Amino acid sequence: MFTTIVPLSRVAGEVTPQVTPQVNKLIEHMAGEMTRSEMMKALGLRDRMHFTHEYLRPALAAGLIEMTIPDKPKSRLQKYRLTAAGAKAPKTDRKG
Repeated sequence: MFTTIVPLSRVAGEVTPQVTPQVNKLIEHMAGEMTRSEMMKALGLRDRMHFTHEYLRPALAAGLIEMTIPDKPKSRLQKYRLTAAGAKAPKTDRKG
């Protein structure tokens, strides 16, 4: 099993997670509450395991997105939405 390690850096005395390019791309494509399938479709991804390990888990761990049903993470009705921190996260310029 592979795990994604999100390094932490200190900025002005605060510990802040570094946002990976995959997480940044996910945040850019979030629109309201979305299911895992909707997010994968928006990103043009088909491999659920890759999406979970490289995009979803790191975004959740960084506190940039949250579950709508946190008590039931495997619910078929589970959706995800941006947190306040996710909405404030800097967007990358998509040129070219």
